[in-house]
Amino acid sequence: MTALWTIAEVAAHLGVQPGSARGTLSRWGVRAVERRVDAHGRVHSLYDPDEVKAARATRPGQGARTDLKNT
Repeated sequence: MTALWTIAEVAAHLGVQPGSARGTLSRWGVRAVERRVDAHGRVHSLYDPDEVKAARATRPGQGARTDLKNT
């Protein structure tokens, strides 16, 4: 297994803020594979980068605007 990603690394990969990355992962059904407590007692969720990349690759595109007509 490759090194696990923190939410900051996931956010950098997705190009969003960490709070947005948490919501995005939740919508995509990606769950933390591990939780670690740092020296200050804070819990950090860690994610499998392969799972994050796979979820991003399978997300739908923006779609098409069907309300616009060529004139």
